[in-house]
Amino acid sequence: MRRRATGTAHRRSLSALATLAAAGVLLTGCTAAGKAGEADTASGKGAKDQTVDVGLVYSRTGLLAAYGKQYRDGFMAGLDYATKGTGKVAGHRIEVTEQDDAGDPGKAVAAAKNLIGKGYKVLAGTTDSGVALQMAPLAAQNKVLYVSGPAATDAVTGINAYTFRSGRQSYQDILTAGAMLGGAKGKKVTVLAQDSTFGQANVAAVKAVLGGQGAKVGSVLAPPSATDLTPFARQVKAAGPDLVFVAWAGSTAPALWTALDQQGVPSASKVVTGLAGTASYPVFGAAGSKVSFLAHYFPGAGGGNAVEKAMLDAVAKAGGTPDLFTPDGFTAAQMIVHAVEEGSATDPAAMAKALEGWSFDGVKGREQVRAGDHALLQPMFVAKLTGKGATAKPELVTTEPMDKVAPPAKPSAG
Repeated sequence: MRRRATGTAHRRSLSALATLAAAGVLLTGCTAAGKAGEADTASGKGAKDQTVDVGLVYSRTGLLAAYGKQYRDGFMAGLDYATKGTGKVAGHRIEVTEQDDAGDPGKAVAAAKNLIGKGYKVLAGTTDSGVALQMAPLAAQNKVLYVSGPAATDAVTGINAYTFRSGRQSYQDILTAGAMLGGAKGKKVTVLAQDSTFGQANVAAVKAVLGGQGAKVGSVLAPPSATDLTPFARQVKAAGPDLVFVAWAGSTAPALWTALDQQGVPSASKVVTGLAGTASYPVFGAAGSKVSFLAHYFPGAGGGNAVEKAMLDAVAKAGGTPDLFTPDGFTAAQMIVHAVEEGSATDPAAMAKALEGWSFDGVKGREQVRAGDHALLQPMFVAKLTGKGATAKPELVTTEPMDKVAPPAKPSAG
C-alpha cells in the first residue's frame, strides 16, 4: 500500500507507513480501470490485483486545518484497521492521494476534477460544508463514489446516489439537544447566536426540529461586532426559557460565557451548546461546569469499545492527538474498504450499493448507513466539563441511541 501526497516530492513505501501505525492509509482510483462511468470489469470479490486509488480532498491548510488533520489522522488509522495492516482488501491494493482544498470549494472541485480525469473512482474528505455541497454533484455527474467527512450540513444527506457521509449532520446535533428537554412539546427554547448567516441558520434549524416537535422557539441575536454581551445575556434570562441553545463562533466566545455566568443564566435555565475540539474547552471558563454539551465525539465517548481503542492507540502511536473529527476519517476508511470488499474495485455504482443499509461497529458504537438517503445513523453524546482552563475535560453523561437521534428520512438518494 502506498500513499501519494501532492505538493511533496516523496512517496512513502509500505514499510515506512507501517512504522507510523495508522499511517498505512491508502485509497483508490484505478488507473487500470479506465474512465469514470465505465462498466465494472472486476468486482471486489472477483479478479485480484486491481489498484484502488482514493483521492483524499481535505483542509490540510486554511481556517479548518486543525479539523482536517484530525480527519486525516483518523483516516490513516481506519485504513490500517480495516485492511488488518495489509493495505489490501479482497486482493486489491489501496492507494491514497492527498489534495489540499484549503477550505475553498473552487480548489476542491479543481482537485476532484483532476483526480477523476486520471481515473479515480473514489473521493473522500471534506471538512467544510460549502465544499461538500460542491463536491457531491460532481460525484454524481462523473459516477464516482464520494464519502464526505466532517461537513455537517443536512443537505448532503440524500443529495444523490453516489454521495455518502462519514460524520454526523446538524439534525443529529439538535435532536441531541432536544433529548435534554425530556420532550419538546410545550417547552420554551431560546436560541442565542450572532446575527450572521451561521447564527440565523441555527435559529432556523432549531425551529424546524424542536419547533416541529411542539416547542416554542425564540431567539436573541447579537451583532457579530458586539463585545459587550451582558445586555444579550440579560435578554435571554428575561425570556425565561426552559432551554437556551447557544450557537456562537469567534473570538468573543469567552466574553459571552462570562456574561451568561454573571447573569445567572445557567442557574435559571438549562444551557446547551455543542462540544467542539479540545482547544475550545478553556473558552467556557467558570460557566463550563454549568453547561450541558451535545457532543459528536470526544476521546472516551465510545466507552472504550474495541474499534475506538484501535483508533486511539493507532493515532497516538503515529504521533497524532485524537479529537472531535478523528472518527470521521476512521469511519470513511471503514466504509471505503467495505465498498470495495462487498461491492467492486472499479464500479462506483456497485460500491454504493454495498454501502446502502450497511450496519457496522464504529468508533462511536453501532452505526448504520441508511439505505434510502445515505444518512449515517449513529449514537450521539451528552457531556459535561469538569475543571476549567487548561484542566477542563469532558465526561460522558448519557449516550443517545442512533435511532433516537436519527434525522428524518429524505427521498431516495437514487
